[in-house]
Amino acid sequence: MLNGMMWLLGCQLVGEVLVRSLDLPVPGPVVGMVILFALLQWRRPETGAGLLRISDRMLRHLQLLFIPPGVGIVAYLGAVRNDAVPITGALLVSWLAGLVAVALLVVLLTRRRSAS
Repeated sequence: MLNGMMWLLGCQLVGEVLVRSLDLPVPGPVVGMVILFALLQWRRPETGAGLLRISDRMLRHLQLLFIPPGVGIVAYLGAVRNDAVPITGALLVSWLAGLVAVALLVVLLTRRRSAS
């Protein structure tokens, strides 16, 4: 599992270095995730690989990532209350954009699968 964790952190590090050196407008971990995706497409790990095991373990505790935003909302409840309409609008628009993106991806992948 240590090897898998090193792959995850290595991809994140490469993403951070690329973003900072090329002054890209996206976060380094996002670029690292794209690099990890490309590596996994190029070389698929076997079933018991450390990368898959550490990923499964991290996904089991994914709910812990929601604690800091929850604490932030409670801490800044006054500011959230003052800007409730724009925040709600932004949440609805981003939710709709995500829903449309997923729907288009499902249609695209379904067509691709049926063509094969």
